[in-house]
Amino acid sequence: MADFADRPHKKLVLFDVDYTLSLPRQPASPEMIEALRDLRKKYVIGFIGGSDLVKISEQLSVHGSNAIQDFDYGFAENGLTAYKLGKPLSSQSFIEFIGEDRYKPLVNFILHYIADLDIPIKRGTFVEFRKGMINVSPIGRNATIQERNEFEAYDKIHGLRAAFIKVLQEKFADYGLKFSIGGQISFDIVPVGWDKTYTLRHVEHEGFEEIHFFGDKTYPGGNDYELYSDPRTIGHSVDSPADTLRILKESFLVN
Repeated sequence: MADFADRPHKKLVLFDVDYTLSLPRQPASPEMIEALRDLRKKYVIGFIGGSDLVKISEQLSVHGSNAIQDFDYGFAENGLTAYKLGKPLSSQSFIEFIGEDRYKPLVNFILHYIADLDIPIKRGTFVEFRKGMINVSPIGRNATIQERNEFEAYDKIHGLRAAFIKVLQEKFADYGLKFSIGGQISFDIVPVGWDKTYTLRHVEHEGFEEIHFFGDKTYPGGNDYELYSDPRTIGHSVDSPADTLRILKESFLVN
């Protein structure tokens, strides 16, 4: 805790990004940035997202802020890319874990499945390879914000992502992988144990009195569920950045 001796509260507050600090692929509001700055005067704070650091930075490095410098901890790709006080921590690699011989059949199957999907529109980048995971999007990550919104509504009715995950769980049951829905248009594939609880490996030894976590996908199958329900954390389930601000003002007394 020596690095955080200036904080009155020896507690860590972690935040999911999409629907928690900002809307998907959109910048956080000036009010949110100011609230986080105020919170950091009293608590240790960190962000944790499934996206890569570039995408998260686009959402949080706004209004004069810098995602890596303005948070004590920065966790991209569920913590597989990690920073503490602006300096990188140790990381892991999805491809090293799974190996090329097993990775290729997995991706080939995913692409064939998407090719056969009958959905209103398809755009591009259906499989995004990241350092600690792969992200799969039936509509494609190049969709516009409006197209994302429309797909999210469509998926709530038809359950495309949930059905896709069920098929993959059965087909690749021996791969040691976990599948979880995140954001509006995609789902993540990570090795078992590489969900958002992976971040706790970086902070457990610090001796925080409490670790709080804010997230929106806190239901079973959502990509915030494991960290939200972990006995080492105090979970706060939110449905929007406005909801996050409300809890920060009511329970953490930020301005």
